[in-house]
Amino acid sequence: CDWLPCPAGRLRFEGKTSFGMSVFNLGNAIMGSGILGLSYAMANTGVVLFLVLLTVVAVLSSYSIHLLLKSSGIVGIRAYEQLGQRAFGTPGKMAAGIAITLQNIGAMSSYLYIVKYEFPLVIQAFLGVDNPSGEWYLNGNYLVIMVSISVILPLALMKQLGYLGYTSGFSLTCMVFFLISVCTVGGKRVGAGATVSMVTSQSIVFQTAYTIPILAFAFVCHPEVLPIYTELKNPTKQRMQHVSNISIVVMYTMYFLAALFGYLTFYGEVESELLHTYSRLDPYDTLILCVRLAVLTAVTLTVPIVLFPVRRAIQQLFFPNKTFYWPRHIAIAVTLLTLINMLVIFAPNILGIFGIIGATSAPCLIFIFPAVFYIRIVPEEEEPMRSTPKILAACFAGIGFLFMVMSLSFILIDWTSGSSKASSGH
Repeated sequence: CDWLPCPAGRLRFEGKTSFGMSVFNLGNAIMGSGILGLSYAMANTGVVLFLVLLTVVAVLSSYSIHLLLKSSGIVGIRAYEQLGQRAFGTPGKMAAGIAITLQNIGAMSSYLYIVKYEFPLVIQAFLGVDNPSGEWYLNGNYLVIMVSISVILPLALMKQLGYLGYTSGFSLTCMVFFLISVCTVGGKRVGAGATVSMVTSQSIVFQTAYTIPILAFAFVCHPEVLPIYTELKNPTKQRMQHVSNISIVVMYTMYFLAALFGYLTFYGEVESELLHTYSRLDPYDTLILCVRLAVLTAVTLTVPIVLFPVRRAIQQLFFPNKTFYWPRHIAIAVTLLTLINMLVIFAPNILGIFGIIGATSAPCLIFIFPAVFYIRIVPEEEEPMRSTPKILAACFAGIGFLFMVMSLSFILIDWTSGSSKASSGH
């Protein structure tokens, strides 16, 4: 939502988005390209340990949203950046705005990288072109620009985030089709008598520690929570928490099933990007082509959802007291999409840089900021500093710092070893 707080900090907007549409929007914000890397994570940890880790991360994500909603309810603010300002003044507002901007630009870039590299292969397979000779419609750079202009930009120009509930629902439908297809192929392979490759005890500790940040990033949706809360019809903290919990449970289920059946299809041979692994079976198989097209559609329709919080963060940082203005609304969207397209087209190794950004901004947005904002905003007369809720929040911030150190460590290990294990979350 791009409606800004009035000087008193209260919002001048009455939400009109239904409960169901809000679930679609938040579910779509949670779901990202990270789902394609979860089978690889399961191959590294084993099924049981993966399920335990996934459950823990989902519960922590729900708790994090609780902290945000509690802080928002106390001060009557439904903008992440404004919570930062209320807690720590201008530095808090700047930190939140920068973290949201960097995290979501990185996420949008990762989605458009999928479009750039997968869309030409899908078109090539549908047309039966075995040896492309430079056709423009098989050029990923052209396709990214065309998709951005024809699909993403019109949706990004919507005035309210709630209007994207319909496209979010369709995006989730595409991912459900992806999930059903993965389960179908995996079931056939298991029925054919494939053998399970075991996870060695020597590597399980390292792989477990490596998998936790991947799973945490797969539940990043916190910049979108407060805008969706703002546009929710009959908004209450409890109602928005129900939206969040339902979205997390649905995505938790989809994540586990996609990881399980993707793993059961390939076992130890699964790659860090599941679509690449399926192309080894039969690049021209109709079902696999449809699956790849469904994933392309889903990530494309997720980009506008992720763009809204970035635009709001920019407005909060540079135009904090301005009312809604169409030219500015359009200009920010066009500028952001132009920047992201340039990154995707001209900087082929930019994902390594965004890995570093994600390893720092994601733990801040999921763990550290919600916890420290909560500690600062909730009055001591209501919850003293040594009360159980604030002690838990402080521990939660410590977990976020640990996640940050772990994530940066593994990225540096990947770089120095020349390997490419990371499949960062959203």
